[in-house]
This record gives sequence, structure tokens and C-alpha cells, in this order.
Amino acid sequence: MIPLIRLGAVDSTQSFLARHPELGFCGVMADTQTVGMGRGGNSWESSAGAGLWLSARLPFSGPPGGGILRSAMAAVLEVLEPCCLTLGLKWPNDLVAYKQTEQGRRLVKVGGIIGEQNDKCVTLGLGLNIYDAPELPERVIPAASLLSLGAKNIPEMADLARSILSEWQDLSVNRSAAFYWPAAGDLISWEDGKGVCQGWEPDGRLAVQTQSGLVRLANASQLQMGIPNQNL
Repeated sequence: MIPLIRLGAVDSTQSFLARHPELGFCGVMADTQTVGMGRGGNSWESSAGAGLWLSARLPFSGPPGGGILRSAMAAVLEVLEPCCLTLGLKWPNDLVAYKQTEQGRRLVKVGGIIGEQNDKCVTLGLGLNIYDAPELPERVIPAASLLSLGAKNIPEMADLARSILSEWQDLSVNRSAAFYWPAAGDLISWEDGKGVCQGWEPDGRLAVQTQSGLVRLANASQLQMGIPNQNL
């Protein structure tokens, strides 16, 4: 088991690991992040006590690509199974659930993962909303916490971090989630077109059938989420 370092406050756990290559393979969690990092340069709100903010530098020599993030995300879902929630994955790197609202059942985001890989290791960063979630009115898919969804048996933060690090020891394991969004058959659109999802590829790309043929999306910023299957 790789060691876990716990910090009170830091700009971001991902940046901390980048500044300290001498630490080797390890995990770093923080009670709060002042400059939390999300995908595509987005900020990630990381208030004290609200959730788990964890990064890990791990040995990995497998093929590059989004398949690593998919395996890492599914591993987190396995660790969270005792919380008695139905959690799924949203392409390319979000942990999601369905929440019942006055407008119907809606997809909400409870966490996300970012990753960097070279020929010797992979560095993963996880943000997980456990007890509270930020208000993000500009986002099509709002944030939610595990607690607001009715989670039970929530482990202590450090215990949760250690369990996740243990599962991340082998990212080659083929894991699955309760559901995927989008799933095969879902209609989706993005800035350059629209089509029907054919499924997630092993390398992390999203296969979509369009009028002009099959395309494989690799850039998450291409996908627009204002689409029909938000309310089921």
C-alpha cells in the first residue's frame, strides 16, 4: 500500500504532487483546497469538511488514454457501494447519480477525476462531494453531495482515501458501473454535430453514429449536455 499524506490546506493536491517529485509514489489528501483543479482548467470548489480531495501518483505502464480514468472512476464507485446509492459514470470523467426533483429525475454530479500520464506513472486527482456541494447555476448538470442523495455508512475521510488508493493499485482491472451516461442509444449533440451514442470505447473515446458515419469523440469539451435524455 502506498503511503497517504494528509494536509490541512493546500492550493491543490495535484499541484502539490507536481512540486514534490521526491515523494515518489504516494497519495495526498487535503482538508481544503484553495485552488482546486477540474477538467479543462476549470476550478473545483473544495471547502473544508465538504468532501474528499485526493491525488495519487501511481506506477502504471499500460497504454495511455481515457481508459485509465474510466477504470479509476469505476474503482471509486466500488468503494462507495456500502453507501447504498446507485452511482454511475458520465463521459469522460464524472461520477454521477440521478436525483428526484419537482421537474423529474435529473442527472447530478457528485465527483470528478482528472489524470496525467507519462511512461512511468499516472497521477490521478479526485474531487468527491460527500457532505456538501457547491451551487453552480451555470452548469447544465448540477452538483450534489452523497449526503443529499441519502448516502448511508459514509466512512471517515482518511479511511475512504485509503480504500480508494488500495483499489487504484491496479488500474488494469476491468470494472463496470451501475449505469453510464451517455449510454448506447442516447441522442447527444456537440459543437460540431449530433448523433446517437454507440458506447464507450476501451481507450476512453465515445463512439457516436452520425448521418455522415461513425465518429469517435476524444475531446470532452466537444460534448454539449443540453440534450433530450436529461429527464427520464
